[in-house]
Amino acid sequence: MQIQNIFLTFYFCLFSLFSIAQSTQGIVTGVVVDDNNKAILGATVIIKETNQGVVTDQNGIFTFFGEYNGEYTLLISYLGFKTTQSTFNIKQGESKSLSFALKASNTELEEVLVTGKSQIQKVKEKSFNVSVVDAEKLHNTSLDLGHALDRVSGVRVRESGGVGSQMSFSLNGFKGNQVRFFIDGVPMDNFGSSFQINNIPINMAERIEVYKGVVPVGLGADALGGAVNIITNTYTKNHLEASYSYGSFNTHRSTVNAIYVAKSGFVAQVNAFQNYSDNNYKVNVDVADLNTGEYFPDQTVERFHDTYHNETVIFNMGVVNKKFADELLFGITLGQNYKEIQTGARIVSVFGKWHTRGNIIMPSVKYKKDDFIIKDLSLKFSANINLGQEKNIDTVNRRYNWFGDYKQYEGAGGERSYSLYKYKNNAGISTANLSYNINEHSSVVLSNTFNTFNRVGHNELNPDNEIYEQPKKNKKNITGLGFDYKRTNWNASVFIKQYFQQNTFADSYNPTGNYGDIAYTDYTDKFHATGYGIALTHFINENFQVKASFEESYRLPEANEIFGDEVNLEGNKYLKPENSSNYNLGLSYWFYINKKHQFTINTSGFYRDADDFIREKFSPNQATTTMDNLGGVTSAGIEAEVRYHLDNRLIIGANVTYQNLRNNTKYEENQTVVSIVYKDRIPNMPYLYGNAEVSYNFFNIGKNNGHLSIGYNALYVHSFYLYWPSLGSNSSKLDIPDQISHDLTATYSFNKKLQFTLECRNLLDETLYDNFSLQKPGRSFTGKIKYTFF
Repeated sequence: MQIQNIFLTFYFCLFSLFSIAQSTQGIVTGVVVDDNNKAILGATVIIKETNQGVVTDQNGIFTFFGEYNGEYTLLISYLGFKTTQSTFNIKQGESKSLSFALKASNTELEEVLVTGKSQIQKVKEKSFNVSVVDAEKLHNTSLDLGHALDRVSGVRVRESGGVGSQMSFSLNGFKGNQVRFFIDGVPMDNFGSSFQINNIPINMAERIEVYKGVVPVGLGADALGGAVNIITNTYTKNHLEASYSYGSFNTHRSTVNAIYVAKSGFVAQVNAFQNYSDNNYKVNVDVADLNTGEYFPDQTVERFHDTYHNETVIFNMGVVNKKFADELLFGITLGQNYKEIQTGARIVSVFGKWHTRGNIIMPSVKYKKDDFIIKDLSLKFSANINLGQEKNIDTVNRRYNWFGDYKQYEGAGGERSYSLYKYKNNAGISTANLSYNINEHSSVVLSNTFNTFNRVGHNELNPDNEIYEQPKKNKKNITGLGFDYKRTNWNASVFIKQYFQQNTFADSYNPTGNYGDIAYTDYTDKFHATGYGIALTHFINENFQVKASFEESYRLPEANEIFGDEVNLEGNKYLKPENSSNYNLGLSYWFYINKKHQFTINTSGFYRDADDFIREKFSPNQATTTMDNLGGVTSAGIEAEVRYHLDNRLIIGANVTYQNLRNNTKYEENQTVVSIVYKDRIPNMPYLYGNAEVSYNFFNIGKNNGHLSIGYNALYVHSFYLYWPSLGSNSSKLDIPDQISHDLTATYSFNKKLQFTLECRNLLDETLYDNFSLQKPGRSFTGKIKYTFF
């Protein structure tokens, strides 16, 4: 069955369930305004009897869904205003509409601060150095998760092209697999090519937590530089929304998010999305005639072989709020993708037929229970396995240039490797997390994450080659034990982690010495290590927070780094784990002027001292890359962010990051002379960059009380070298020049259901680069429509 048909089946089944459920569901909605009848954004509204809580939107509106019947009490609070309490009566299946006008408070605001903390604020108050993205405020955009994260201080997201291209995520100088990704605390290590952060729409997330340098033990990660935890929408109420966008380069994106929660506790959820783009934007390259060799420098040509599309459906079904389980969900993720390969690791390599395909078939189970066996003991468990398949298809014996011309060669061959290689990674993950509240101040947590990988494949064009039968297996396990202690104005976390990895592979040798005689010997490598850390925070007063943290961390090589990705990354079977001593010190200060002007200032310094640092470098052929250990690397830097809010209308923010990543390897392997690149800045790594944004909201427009939001975002990246700064002359050094891009977004909403958005990215059509001078798209326009049914 095709993915599209599966999606439609799920969609119509859920829609029927939603229709049946509406007869018993009650709705409580209302609006919160100030003394001047202006809507209040971000007020906290709680139903005391059910402990449900929501925050008001930009129109001051809140909505609750549930099985209500009887008398209830609402508690409404907002910083700078007196807390309001009100009771109301509602019958089963009835709708209730309410309104509240908050009065300004002339007293100190301790009570409001305690009562009205959002989940995002609670995360920020942790002792870890963490930034939180409120994803719901970006649901009107066409951003994917990767581009949304690119606006966070300390984060740099780099791409090798347009939609679906390889994306590298950098955090405080550490990048790629050195930073781990999670969805609701479950590692994304095995999700495959059909499910990457640059093709997941922002609409799937409620918020995104970015942990820098020091990672909570509960996430169970072997991260070296930090972790990103994507929190998806929760199962608290029925919801159905759909969106579609169309943009430049024939780019289409669509999403459907649906949740059904029955009175009995039955839950069903579907998240579906698709992306398609021709990626036929223009690039500047040098071109040579394939027959005559005539040289055409600095040509502007259109990419002609870079189409990408993916389709994904995530379905979960189970129960919540039962005696035996607070949450028990069985799910499956189905997806597929098609990607044409336009270039190699550098733009001088160009292809015209080579492409890849992949799919994801991933069953999963999630279980959560508070007071598990005994009171105050909580258990979380999840497991999944990806049974999907990847294909590398390179069967056309041609050589292309950037004009789209090609030279055909006789006989069998390919543009690079002559391959019809199909393989399964058979990657599985299980996580378990036990936490126990000793008392109101202290708790202990025990976590374990187990990963398994077994690549099995064959090349249909060369089925007898024994190289495809050799083992490519990987196992790793991370166990963590942590202790948390919390007081009113300070808290601390200490933890220890145990790392284990086992790799099984084969090496070739010549047993007889005769030409072409090849045999294989199996090898097994094992690794053990212990890491530890501590995180502290102290509130000097209600507006001033200090954080400090340290972790001795390890990062175990990924299977793709060891065995290759069958496209542009060659494997390195002897890659060693890397470890780093990570230090963070941060300050946060926020204050208010006249109750309307809110200022927030965050700054943090960081230092990383890494050994056996894993970094990407060119292979000898300069067309592919491989991962390699660099003896020692240090990274020191600072990041700062300032934000200003005016009366729920104007938001201004800016952040800047400086990171000094240096080669600390004094002697190269088997050398006694100090390396010429000792203390050099690590190449191909931005070291100074920042974001700036401005948005303004216009309320109560037209008869439908519409809402117009206009936003601007700028990204700046300072120039940096592609190779070691100490090598070569100034005139011959290759670099990425200074870059700045400008984005504009305008969104109009009315009836609280329908939204129209227009976007322009790279407004001034700047020439932008990222990895190894691979050019990114120029100016593009996108229109998006989103409708929320309920």
